[in-house]
This record gives sequence, structure tokens and C-alpha cells, in this order.
Amino acid sequence: MNAKPATPLLDTIETPQDLRQLESDKLRQFADELREETISAVGQTGGHLGSGLGVVELTVAVHYVFDTPTDRLIWDVGHQAYPHKIITGRRDRMRTLRQGGGLSGFTKRSESEYDPFGAAHSSTSISAGLGFAIANKLAGDLGKAIAVIGDGAMSAGMAYEAMNNAEQAGNRLVVILNDNDMSIAPPVGGLSGYLARLVSSAKFLGLRELAKKFARRLPSPLHRAARLTDEYARGMAMGGTLFEELGFYYIGPIDGHDLDQLIPVLENVRDAAEGPCLVHVVTQKGKGYAPAEASDDKYHGVQKFDVITGEQKKSAGGPPAYQNVFGETLARLADEDSKICAITAAMPSGTGVDKFAKAHPDRAFDVGIAEQHAVTFAAGLAAQGMRPFAAIYSTFLQRAFDQVVHDVAIQNLPVRFAIDRAGLVGADGATHAGSFDITYLSTLPNFVVMAAADEAELVHMTYTAACHDSGPIAFRYPRGAGTGVALPEKPERLEIGKGRIVKQGSKIALLSLGTRLAESLKAADQLEARGLSTTVADLRFAKPLDSELIRQLMSTHEVVVTVEEGSIGGLGAHVLTLASDEGLTDAGLKIRTLRLPDIFQDQDAPDKQYDDAGLNAPAIVDCVLKALRHNSAGVEEARA
Repeated sequence: MNAKPATPLLDTIETPQDLRQLESDKLRQFADELREETISAVGQTGGHLGSGLGVVELTVAVHYVFDTPTDRLIWDVGHQAYPHKIITGRRDRMRTLRQGGGLSGFTKRSESEYDPFGAAHSSTSISAGLGFAIANKLAGDLGKAIAVIGDGAMSAGMAYEAMNNAEQAGNRLVVILNDNDMSIAPPVGGLSGYLARLVSSAKFLGLRELAKKFARRLPSPLHRAARLTDEYARGMAMGGTLFEELGFYYIGPIDGHDLDQLIPVLENVRDAAEGPCLVHVVTQKGKGYAPAEASDDKYHGVQKFDVITGEQKKSAGGPPAYQNVFGETLARLADEDSKICAITAAMPSGTGVDKFAKAHPDRAFDVGIAEQHAVTFAAGLAAQGMRPFAAIYSTFLQRAFDQVVHDVAIQNLPVRFAIDRAGLVGADGATHAGSFDITYLSTLPNFVVMAAADEAELVHMTYTAACHDSGPIAFRYPRGAGTGVALPEKPERLEIGKGRIVKQGSKIALLSLGTRLAESLKAADQLEARGLSTTVADLRFAKPLDSELIRQLMSTHEVVVTVEEGSIGGLGAHVLTLASDEGLTDAGLKIRTLRLPDIFQDQDAPDKQYDDAGLNAPAIVDCVLKALRHNSAGVEEARA
């Protein structure tokens, strides 16, 4: 008789508590099944794949050794946490990943008790972990905090700020440095794994602590020499002197795919009396899936794909993506202007700076995940006469708001901000939505703030920014493909603070800022069909406002509606302030503002997100009709 096929181990594991019941010799099989399940799930949904594949064994080892969720596991950024989600009770929902009503593509507190801290922006894990560890210390609880941070995230100063304060957490804090680019580690092998197990063992730590106590009794010069000898000996074998200086006990590097190395080292760290500890593991992004291993970006972010071939399901050809229009335009402008340079914070392809870098490699700067540095670096370049473009996602620019205010705006330096991913961004959800830049930049003196209605306007705004030497200037544009308009052969320098009339009418005025212009034009056609003559203006500038155009439209139209892809406090607020200051509402004019709702919207298809936000043509029409009905009711009441 044929033997009945064995039940996959993955089918028997619902939670980490189940995982901890396995014999250690079963973990290799379980990790292989977990990797296959991750590939299968992401093949159906798309998302971040390579990072998760690289930490499969690490995920298994951490949950196996530590008592999660009592011990708090914090994934930096969170895009590598898909295997973690699978083994923490969410396997049955993995095919809803990054979809409306489904699982988040990142860690999320409301989703599971195994996600103690939400993430999506990098370099926050050690700070959060320190908070959990100190809270446990103050409460007398024994729970530990384990922060897993990638070497890319270590380029951000926040990680070092946290490490500089971590010593007081003692052994309640464990930091795992996931080195997946060989940017820090030397090649790993049996010797380094043996050394890591040795120096993390209780016996070694006990001897070291005894030696420290003895050395403290020596005269000062001898004490200092003994300490330096200890650091030098361990640093020579494994590196880590920087981490030691920050108060961590450094262990590694070790092979992050070798469970026979990972398990005993993590067990030693778990049981150590000394701390905090930093465990340096070396992993391979995309590990175990040949198409990912062979790809330049290790399949960091993918569309839906064929699991067998690895071929991604590409969308049909269409208009160029906004970031590519920006990058190619800036590269052409830099051909004729040697002062133009471009800065990105670890997003060269996402911002189009890779296009610029190919043409002008000596003037392209990727500073890593360091937005604060990027902005002040740009300010320094501007102060020395260069024309820097800081190309940063809207959501990531939030991380450098103080530098935007203090180092750029107050000094009135001509830094050009190319703000990608403005507005709602679909599958990445609330953490990556560019909701607030209009509001937080338009409040700043000296700033010029533009929003491109389409890719042709983006060309003009890039050129306008390049020509603007009298202070900071920003222009925003969305994620994804443009509208399909023809790109201009020669860019036009826009007059600062001047909008344009796109459609002329007489009764209703729609004041659009950014790419909702297309929906505003659709709304205008629907209003015209109802006999309501409608003007559509593309204001182009949130700051300075085109006050002359706005006054003219307010004085000649019955209803004025502002439309923007930003939060409250943006264009609509500034238009209302203008109308109030100048008494433009005294004659019965109805002003309405359409903007993003005052919530953090979860992930969904972008069109669905904008429908839910009330920023589509039907919502614009409905807003106008309600204003007219309100006005008519008011007139009737006055007559009575």
C-alpha cells in the first residue's frame, strides 16, 4: 500500500505557541514550507517579497526561542513581516494582503497581538523596543523586546539616537541587525558562527563579567588597558566596536539562514544576564526563490506573478509614470545647467532620480534612509550656489519637517522639493499616503507650493522650479501613470502664483489643484447637462494663491468649490481665509471645500480610495447641487 502523505508541518502550526512544540530538527522543514507559502501568497497579491524571503529562518528562530507575544517582536519598516503574519494566526487571510478590507502590507497594532508596534517608515524599531523594555523594567515584568532592523534602516540617525539611550534597558532589549546587502559584514562561515556561539554563551559572559570586576580593582591605567584589550580582541574577531561604544554587547556576524547557528545564539541572548545585546545576522534578500535571487532588486516589491516562472504580470502599456517624467525632464535640464543636482533618500527608482543619475552620476546623491540629512544637505548645496532638487515621497518628507522649516524656509534657500506619491497611494495605505504636504508646506513663509494636474504640467513645474532662485519651491505629483497628454517639446516657465482657466462658464466655479482636474472637468460636463454653466480653473499654486483669479471667479459665480488631494488646512482653508479677509462672502456667495477626509484611509485600489474620499466627479456634482439647494432655501426663507 502507498503510504499516506505526511501532513505539511505548516498546516499544524497556527501560532508561535504551536511552533515551540516542534522538535528543533523539524524547523528546517517548517522554514522551507513557510518560504513556499510566502511565495505562493505574494504571487497572488503582489507586494514586498524579497525582504520577507530573506528573514524566513530568522522569523522561525525568533518565534521559536522567545515567548511571543509576551516578548515583543518589532519589525522595522514591516515589509519583511509576511512570514511573521503567516505563523501568527493570519495565514488564512494572506491572499487579502494590501487589498481593501484585507491585511496590511506592514505590521499593524489593530491586526494582531503579535504586532505590538505599527511600522512602515524605517528606523523606528529600536526606539519603540526601548520603550517596551523600559516599561517592563519599571513594572517589574520579565518580558523582552526584540527589534529586527535592516542594515539599510541603520543609515537613519534615529536608530543611533535610540541605541545611544539603550543601555538602561539592560537585558530586556535585543536588537537583531539583519544585514542583507553585505554592506557591513565580512563573509560568514563556520568560524564566525562558532565565535558567535562562544561569546554569547553564559560561560563566556560570566567569565567576562568576572574579568571586568577584577579589572575595576586595578589602578586606572591598567583598568583602561584591560577594557581596551577586551574590546580589541572581540572587535578583531567579529567587529562591532561601534555598537560596543553605544552600550551594546555585540554578537556576530552569523549566518541568518543556518538554524543550527541561529537557535543557540538566540537562546544564549535570551538567557543572558548582560545586555542590551546586538545580534548581527547576515541574510540574502530573496533567499530560496531563484527569480528573486537573480533579480537586481531581489524582487523587493512585485506585481502579481507566476510562481513557477517568476514572471510578473505587467500592466498594459500606457502613459509614462510621473516619476519617470520628472527624472527625464530634470536630466535634460541638467544637460544645459551644471548647477542642477538631485538628491534622493534611498528611493532612486521610485522618484526617477535613477534616470537623472544615468546622465549625471556626479550630481546625483542617494543619501540612504536619511530624509533629515537630505534636506539640510540640499540647503547647504543651495547656500553655495547650486540648484538642488530634493526628490522625496510626500510621506517621507514629513520626517524632515523641522529641517524644511529651520534649514530651508527660515533662511529662504532655493531648495527645490520634488514631492512624489502625493495624494492617496493605493495598496500601501495610510502610512504611505501623501495627505499632508499641501497643508504643512503652505503654512511656511517664503515657500512656493505647486501641484501638477498632469504629466505635461509636471514638465513645466520642474522647469519653473529650476529657474526659481529666490527661495524654496515645491511641486507635488502622484504615484503611477500620467493621464496620457502629450509632453511638451519645450518646457514653459510658469508665472509664480498664477493659475489658468481650463473651461469657461458663468454660474459654478470649480477651483482644482493637482490631478483631480480630470474629475473636475467630468463634473463640469455633468453640471452643464443640468443647465449649470461651469468654469473650471487649474490653480496650479497652493501658495501663493492666484488672488486675482479667485476674486474674479468669486465675484461672478454663485457657487465656488475647491478640489484638492490633501488634508484639511490646505488649499480650501487658504481660499476661505482670502474670502473672509476680503469680505467676498458677504453677497451670498457659497463656498465649499472638497479635500481628503479627516481619517487615515486604509489600503485599497486608488480609484476606490478617491471614491470613498468624495473626490470624484459625482461627489463634486453632489456638493454643487447641495450648495445650490441651500442657497435657494435661504432665498425663500428671506422672502418669507
